[in-house]
Amino acid sequence: MTADRGHEGRLGDAFLTPGGSSFSEFLAAHRPELLPNRPPFPDGVRAAPDRFPHGTTVLALSYRDGVLIAGDRRATMGNLIAQRDLEKVHPADDHTAVAFAGTVGLALDMVKLYQVELTHFEKLEGIPMTLGAKARRLATMIRQNLGQAMQGLAVVPLLAGYDRTAPGGARGRIFSFDVAGGLYEQAPFHAEGSGSPYARGALKKLFRADLPRREAALAALQALYDAADDDSATGGPDIGRRIFPTVSVITEDGFERLPERETEELSRETVEQRRSRPDGPYAAP
Repeated sequence: MTADRGHEGRLGDAFLTPGGSSFSEFLAAHRPELLPNRPPFPDGVRAAPDRFPHGTTVLALSYRDGVLIAGDRRATMGNLIAQRDLEKVHPADDHTAVAFAGTVGLALDMVKLYQVELTHFEKLEGIPMTLGAKARRLATMIRQNLGQAMQGLAVVPLLAGYDRTAPGGARGRIFSFDVAGGLYEQAPFHAEGSGSPYARGALKKLFRADLPRREAALAALQALYDAADDDSATGGPDIGRRIFPTVSVITEDGFERLPERETEELSRETVEQRRSRPDGPYAAP
């Protein structure tokens, strides 16, 4: 950002004046054109549904050591596949991750701004936000995007985090949002996007509170497989191109994306199971 440089090589007054801990509020005051939430069309004009890439299915579930968050890799424009290897799951900070469904370009800008927002707060305040405050801050950013959502460019994130202060030992927490910024805590699992009804249905039969990491990852992959089986906008494991869903976990040790080799092994196991049981595994007795 190059605004308000009074003399060459010196920061301008905007950078030296005490202010709040919100980076998005700083941008709104000094460089509002850099914010991703300005309506792109005149009032009354809506985006054509097949002109902008949209991300589809993401999900999260709590498990024995924390919380897992995952997503398929497909983006669509109407009936066309716009991208096969989109990354929909991103770390927000050491113990928080955000995944998204909806308009890809706006979602990626919102994720980047949210990452800076959390870092900016921690640098100014000297402590990280609580997980609840992180969820409320993201809800505010989504509410600021309401004008674009009403024009057909909605972004629907899914937030997951590890909360060391959570009572009762349930430290893996999941938050969902609506396009108006409504905030909802979900337990013990949730999914968003066009394939989410099928993913949630699969998780209902596969979820157990004591799942170890490997079994939790398999449950997530089976749920995404079911979503892809019934929703054409959701991409399943692409064995030929070696493109597999993104799976990450957040534990007391922090955010970790499962290595590509592990995700591939589990995805191939899921596909192999479907050869003998196309409708997926039965619920545990």
